Amino acid sequence: MDPLPEDAPFFVKDYYDYYKTPRGYTERSLNSNAGWNVTSSLSFLNMPILRYSNEIRSAVLVIHGDKAHSCYFSKDAFADMVRDNPYAGNKELLLIPGAVHTDLYDRKDIIPFDKIQQFFQQSFHQEA
Repeated sequence: MDPLPEDAPFFVKDYYDYYKTPRGYTERSLNSNAGWNVTSSLSFLNMPILRYSNEIRSAVLVIHGDKAHSCYFSKDAFADMVRDNPYAGNKELLLIPGAVHTDLYDRKDIIPFDKIQQFFQQSFHQEA
């Protein structure tokens, strides 16, 4: 395993701590082994779909670590989803204080399981 460069960005250190250590190492994962998955077609999928997010009627709970490098994306996507949406009342953005992206993979002590259960129970009763 290649050592992590000292000048690696904060989010790369987070991913390294997860994928390159026993915490999240997976034999078949590119991120755990030969390198990093640096390309993805998700952005090509996400961007056109997100243009219509303010038409979503169903309940949506967006959960993100407030220290995650991509937190800005969830904030922006959530703002776009509720802007001019007559169904904005059943949408919620939940930022987990001090959490980075990978913390929400396995940190059972900070993943808000009670909040998730409450949100979906409440949403199910409102939509039923």
